[in-house]
Amino acid sequence: MIQPEAATAEAEARWMTHALMLAERAAAAGEVPVGAVLVLDDVLIGEGWNRPIAARDPSAHAEIQALRAAGQHLDNYRLPGSVLYVTLEPCVMCAGAIIHARVERVVYGAPDPKAGACGSVFDLLPSDGRFNHRTACSGGVLAESCSETLRAFFRARR
Repeated sequence: MIQPEAATAEAEARWMTHALMLAERAAAAGEVPVGAVLVLDDVLIGEGWNRPIAARDPSAHAEIQALRAAGQHLDNYRLPGSVLYVTLEPCVMCAGAIIHARVERVVYGAPDPKAGACGSVFDLLPSDGRFNHRTACSGGVLAESCSETLRAFFRARR
């Protein structure tokens, strides 16, 4: 019998692996390699990768792309009960969108020591009680793979 914790860790690794594949898609297009998947009841409802350069849109982060796709898929801008898996800790902009969408939980891979909003720089998810919705947040899932994807991208650009 699989223990619930093991099943959760297994699912987290599976979804983060999918997000890493999307991050590679971003890197191949010359974008910072960040990928995100949004899941509801262990079913993919939205996915995205960084596209601000291609879309000429500063808000086209992977998380926003995944939220938009999920909203279209469910025909609703509210996404309660959903879990967002993202290869890099969300920024303040993305944290705001996550809160407004009522995402239940964020699972990220690599911390972002320059702009992270899940505790690295800002602590918007989940501890800021001024918001009308709280989103649980945990990090470190496949952290080394997520970090190495980013390091390799920036090494190649230098």
